[in-house]
Parts: sequence; structure tokens; C-alpha cells
Amino acid sequence: MLSIYPACFYKEENGYSVIFPDLNWLSTCGDTLENAMEMAVDCLAGYIYTSRMDGEKIPEPSAINTIDPVAVAKEVDPDSPPEEAFVNMVSVDVSEYARIHFEKSVKKTLSIPAWLNKAALQKGINFSQVLQEALIYKLRSE
Repeated sequence: MLSIYPACFYKEENGYSVIFPDLNWLSTCGDTLENAMEMAVDCLAGYIYTSRMDGEKIPEPSAINTIDPVAVAKEVDPDSPPEEAFVNMVSVDVSEYARIHFEKSVKKTLSIPAWLNKAALQKGINFSQVLQEALIYKLRSE
């Protein structure tokens, strides 16, 4: 299922900045317009994926014709009017994007004492699952 949100694109000296006004002013940038769009897709996918994982409510997207990129730019930096600004819809299939970019497994090699390995194997413990659960617990508790 596609997620589609309006994004404001701003031409700058070194490329383009992108702001999603509906998503807490989520922003990214790119060296070229094409790169900025790629980064916007990645940024949108990451925001929605993380919000879903955290059980947060995701705001509804605004209609493209209700977004004024110049007004958005003035809210971000009232003293720097953009030289070029436009709104474009950014779309991504978050589930598919996450499967490819966020959920891809990586192989890790680790060492544990032989007695611990034997005991875990006897109990049918899934080493990968236990390590993932322990890492998630550790990361959330810090």
C-alpha cells in the first residue's frame, strides 16, 4: 500500500532541501533534484516505518493544493526566502521499502562458551531470535 505525502522542495546553492510539513517538519536534502527525491522517499519510509513500530499515530496527508512552499520556508527561516520552491507528492510502499532496506538481516559471528551452546541447543533456543530480543531490550533501556 502506497503512502503519499506532499513535500516542499527548495533549490539551494548545494542542491535541494526537502520538508514534509505534515510530518512534524521532517526534512532531508540531496545534491541534485533526483537525489533529493530519493532521499525524500527514504526519509518518508523511515518516518512511517518507525512511527508504526512505535505505535504512534501517523497524520493524514494534506492535499497538495493546500501547501504553500514559500509560507513553509518562511516558517523555517523567515530571513531566507527560497530562490526556487515547489511542492511535489512523494510516495513509497513502506512495507516493501522496509523489507528491502530496513529489515534485511545481516550475518554476525559471535563466540559463546561451549557449555552455554550445548545447553541452549538442548532447549531448542533460536540463537538469532534471542540475540535480537536482547539487543532491542538493551537499546530501549539506554
